[in-house]
Amino acid sequence: MTLSEMTAGTAGHEAEHHDVIPIRKVAVWVFLASECMFFGAMISTFLLYRSTTGDGPGAEIFNLAFTSASSFVLLMSSLTMVLAHHAYERRDLRQARVWLTGTGLLGITFLSGQIFEFTEFVHGGLKLSTSPFGSAFYMLTGFHGAHVAIGVLMLLGMVILSLDGRIYARRGLNIELVGLYWHFVDIVWIVIFTVVYLLQV
Repeated sequence: MTLSEMTAGTAGHEAEHHDVIPIRKVAVWVFLASECMFFGAMISTFLLYRSTTGDGPGAEIFNLAFTSASSFVLLMSSLTMVLAHHAYERRDLRQARVWLTGTGLLGITFLSGQIFEFTEFVHGGLKLSTSPFGSAFYMLTGFHGAHVAIGVLMLLGMVILSLDGRIYARRGLNIELVGLYWHFVDIVWIVIFTVVYLLQV
């Protein structure tokens, strides 16, 4: 093999690596855009039925202080996610694991709060079948909770993979892409919290 062929081959591999990253990012952004459509439809449905409570309870059952605290916990997880990514960029896998674990624990804390909140609502008479308001509320917040749970699983997966250095910058589901997903989940919750809780007060 001539020197020019070797150079061309190397350049081809480098071009391939440079092309893979944008394509994977674009794929994630396309996926998140499709998720925006799902959440948009559910938020619109909730707004349509927010006053259709029938004989059941409505927004008066909400505990704004508790939900605000849970929301703060979830938003703080975006900060720890950023710190995890920065640590990985510095090739400090140990620190990255710490922040990834912290992000996952904050996500679990948020989910625990949501489960507790749902339990209280059910005891207060707000069930999925109580009214269109109840159905729309549980579908929207539950759908978001499922996304948080998936994010927590991905974070824990990143922690496990980092134990033997199997997190790669140019392939696989890496910290940057998981971070994009996690920040999306947090941003969506800001919208949900505003529409479902703050606008009902």
